[in-house]
Amino acid sequence: MIARRADTKARADFATWKMMVKLNGASSLPTEALTFLASYKSLAETMAETEASEATIELIYKSYYVDMGGTGTAPDVKSMPKEPIVDTSNVMAFKRPAPQPAPSVNSAPGARPRLPVALIFICLVLIYVGIRYFLLQ
Repeated sequence: MIARRADTKARADFATWKMMVKLNGASSLPTEALTFLASYKSLAETMAETEASEATIELIYKSYYVDMGGTGTAPDVKSMPKEPIVDTSNVMAFKRPAPQPAPSVNSAPGARPRLPVALIFICLVLIYVGIRYFLLQ
């Protein structure tokens, strides 16, 4: 558990540090970050950038593993696969649904016309008054 957290934190911190350097914000980084970035730059001169990144992340990971309370040597954590997984068989492109026309009041051939609410209310009042007047007198 400690190894997984240390690896995740190392990858996130390294990506953040690289982005801050690209945005000219290296002066606000802690000294530990600056030393790791300096080692990254020296490794990038001798090997490919992806290999230098992985090597630097490994150094950061080992440092974080010890800081988080890990004992002994830091175990190897399975990171991202080397080859990207390209399986798009279950992915569908987003299609906007076709616009549907607004239904009109008498659009259906067998639809009954709707009575306005006021007319229904007036009819109910007349029925109530008629019952009160004729039946309860």
